[in-house]
Amino acid sequence: MKVCRTIAEVRERLEHVRKGTIGLVPTMGALHGGHLSLLEAARADNDTVVMSLFVNPAQFAESADLAGYPREEEHDLELARDAGVDVVFAPAVEEMYPPGFQTWVDVTELGSILEGRFRPGHFRGVATVVLKLFAIVRPDRTYFGQKDAQQAEVIRRLIHDLALDIELRVLPIVRDPDGLALSSRNALLSPEDRTRALALSRALSTGSANAARSALAASNGLVVDYVEVADFDPPVIAGAVRVGSTRLIDNVPLNAGSDSRSDKGDDT
Repeated sequence: MKVCRTIAEVRERLEHVRKGTIGLVPTMGALHGGHLSLLEAARADNDTVVMSLFVNPAQFAESADLAGYPREEEHDLELARDAGVDVVFAPAVEEMYPPGFQTWVDVTELGSILEGRFRPGHFRGVATVVLKLFAIVRPDRTYFGQKDAQQAEVIRRLIHDLALDIELRVLPIVRDPDGLALSSRNALLSPEDRTRALALSRALSTGSANAARSALAASNGLVVDYVEVADFDPPVIAGAVRVGSTRLIDNVPLNAGSDSRSDKGDDT
């Protein structure tokens, strides 16, 4: 496994493997079972697997949130190696956003609802860094998790609107046995807060936004940002709550069996 710190290194490393297929798994590190499911799928589908490891400051509105995001690079690299990743792109912020950077990508409508209401500019940061990764790696396929359903929908729209020749694969949510969706932010939960957080997945599993809101309103220690049905592909019931100082999101697809799918920019 080769760890590349610069764009030039990545391009040079991939130059000689382009006759085969390249799969890209974008991550911000703090890898867990959800990430590993994406890497496993990428390894099965492609000749070369690239994983990005970059905590993207452009998608954080609050400096404290950015500073508190888990960073475990050594452990992440070990997991990536075990998963069969060929190339890890782990750039510094200055490599992705050099002095004078001023070009941004904004998926306007999708980026302004749900998470976009509570995190203005978040999806502009996501879309910009993902498009830059696409330009650097030039993958045949890219892999995202259903856990971040709105993010996946934003990337699908990005690929479609810009006619990118990239296949998007969205993999099902990976959950702990108690039902909590795996998230890098789970590591920030105290044992008590983790127990409270279980109310989110249980409420969403009702399949009814009204029932979910009622269930969460009755839960102690949760602040609800939203619970809504979103007309994504597939439609989901999505929610976001604050548990102590940690904010968690989750969703449940409303079309059974439709939470793993593949799309490409020229036929979406």
